[in-house]
Amino acid sequence: MANSVPTELAHTIQALRQHFNDVILPLWAGRGFNERMNLPYEALAGDTGLPLPVQRYRAMACARQLYVYAGAPGARYAHHADRLFDALLRHFRDDVHGGWRYSIDADGLPLDDAQDLYTHAFVVFACAAYFERSRRAEARQAMLQTAQQIEARFRREDGRYHASMSADWQKALAGPAQNPVMHLTEAYLAASRVAEPAWFAQTLRSLVQSVADTFVHAPTLCITEAPSGQADNHIEPGHQFEWFVLLNSAPAVFADLELPLTLPRGCEWAREQGVAVRTAGVCAALHEDGRIKDPTERIWAQAEYARYLAALGEWAELARHLQQFQSRFLHPGGWRECLDGSGRLARADMPSSTPYHLATCYAALPAA
Repeated sequence: MANSVPTELAHTIQALRQHFNDVILPLWAGRGFNERMNLPYEALAGDTGLPLPVQRYRAMACARQLYVYAGAPGARYAHHADRLFDALLRHFRDDVHGGWRYSIDADGLPLDDAQDLYTHAFVVFACAAYFERSRRAEARQAMLQTAQQIEARFRREDGRYHASMSADWQKALAGPAQNPVMHLTEAYLAASRVAEPAWFAQTLRSLVQSVADTFVHAPTLCITEAPSGQADNHIEPGHQFEWFVLLNSAPAVFADLELPLTLPRGCEWAREQGVAVRTAGVCAALHEDGRIKDPTERIWAQAEYARYLAALGEWAELARHLQQFQSRFLHPGGWRECLDGSGRLARADMPSSTPYHLATCYAALPAA
């Protein structure tokens, strides 16, 4: 590890990665995986690690698990990734209308056929990671076809993206929203590393400029969850940190655009208003005036704050944050998904979508 990284921090990072490799990966490839459906269960009980009663399976959750196991070490996990990719295509690809259905029920029948941008973004993201490892032509094809569908179906004439469309693509069900577009940025960055880099770079620049025009709150320079000026809008600190890491990962792609210039100041504001001094815990949401709207501390936001600190090279604060993260959010059988404003457990289950956040976080930390 680099000399500038303190030994104590190095030991903490090593322990976090060991917990992921020894606990999280075996858990979701074992009792967290429905062998009959070849799909991850939506959630496990936080205390026992046993599957909770099945109500649905989501394409997004399958795609996130595919991303995790595409990057996991070992032949066993390569086979697990193969099964997840095949299940993603078999259960969720809409062969009638094109695109991907949102969810299926416990028996594998279509449950929600809406065309969801957030879901499509994760399909692109997961297929990029899986193709990078497996080199399966079907993964590259699914990735590129899905990106083309996104641009043809979700993107509006003004450059913004609908968040949801009807199954037949004839009706917009939800207008522009920040979160799906952020994950689309993440997906296109991943895709650009394995195919069509010039096209993805051009599309990313247009997308990010649209975010600056649509979601930036001028007084704070933060990115809001709904378009600027919408009633009861709010700011999520975790998303500021997540956006920073994404833009910082490809400076050449986003050179001279407005958002990479303003976002660092937005992150500073979110950090000052939304990160607890004592615990370094990140709250869920802020009002636009800086008051805490939701004091819940979600594990994903803590992971994004760690990535942000790592990108800045703030080793002392990263060490403090990760020590708090380890003691407050992780346990020998898994993790605690949410803590309330007093630090008590606020959500008892462990969703299958969360290991993705841990994987991206740990990958961004200094290497051993």
